[in-house]
This record gives sequence, C-alpha cells and structure tokens, in this order.
Amino acid sequence: MKLFTIIFSIVSLGIIGFNLAQVNFNAPFQGDSVTALTVALIGLCALFLVWILFVSKQIQKKTHYKK
Repeated sequence: MKLFTIIFSIVSLGIIGFNLAQVNFNAPFQGDSVTALTVALIGLCALFLVWILFVSKQIQKKTHYKK
C-alpha cells in the first residue's frame, strides 16, 4: 500500500506540473488553458485523496496495536 501511495503521488504531481505548464497565463480561461486548469485541479484532488488514504492507514496502525 505504501508503494501505491508513493507512485500515485508522483503521477499526480507529474500531471499537475505538466498541465500547469500548458496554461497560457495571459488568458487562463480561454481555449486549452481551461482544460489544463481543470485537469490540474483534478490532479490536486487525487493527491488530496491519496493523502487522506495515507493518514487513515497511519491511524489504523495506531489503533490496531492498542487492542
């Protein structure tokens, strides 16, 4: 599971970086820039979900040992 979270985080960061590089900052809400911003936001959401999974697994480990 740890390997999955690391790989998925790296892929998400790569998607975010690639799409932010595609944005035309002179007109960010026109043409392909909207698509790039949308996909970058989706990448941030995916990264946030992986972080939640990582934290929940840490909590699960701590509560499992106390039983």
